[in-house]
Amino acid sequence: MGKLIGYARVSTRQQSTDRQEADLLAAGVRRDDLYVDQGVSGARASRPQFDRAVDALEEGDTLVITTLDRLGRSTQNMLAFAEELRQIDAGLRVLNLGGGDVDTSTPMGSMLFTIMAALAQMEHDIKSERITDSVSKRRAAGKHLGGRPRRITDSQIRSALHLIQNGETTAQVIRDLGISRSTFYRRAAELTP
Repeated sequence: MGKLIGYARVSTRQQSTDRQEADLLAAGVRRDDLYVDQGVSGARASRPQFDRAVDALEEGDTLVITTLDRLGRSTQNMLAFAEELRQIDAGLRVLNLGGGDVDTSTPMGSMLFTIMAALAQMEHDIKSERITDSVSKRRAAGKHLGGRPRRITDSQIRSALHLIQNGETTAQVIRDLGISRSTFYRRAAELTP
């Protein structure tokens, strides 16, 4: 019986892998055999800690992940990875599939993995479609889309324009506001009818 190699990943630095790590440790993965990618998209084929986890796999070992989408977004990439596991005679265990091993070397395990990879990609595509649709609807309704709040108000931009019209240099006014020249000109253009 080989060892368990755990892998956890989150796409942004603001997210936490704490829950994934706790689940992997509870499944029997040793902390020394746990690899974590922080702020790395699943769409990338190469992820530093994922690559290290795969390199650590030896014959008879099992890669343990919490959900299938931790492997990636593309069915094609997941199937290529399954083939890579098959070549080194390693297994895969996905905890949200009931905790059972998905043995990609057997026809049944290979079929299950293929179906789950396709479902994971479909779920990601549907989620992306919903987000795009929501943004379009909010934009059409003239609603705020979120994002970073403006540090400089429209009133401050108007005051700056007034100072420039009265002889202050643009460079000095922009420096006093603490914004870039391009931001100032873009904001000024938005205010002029």
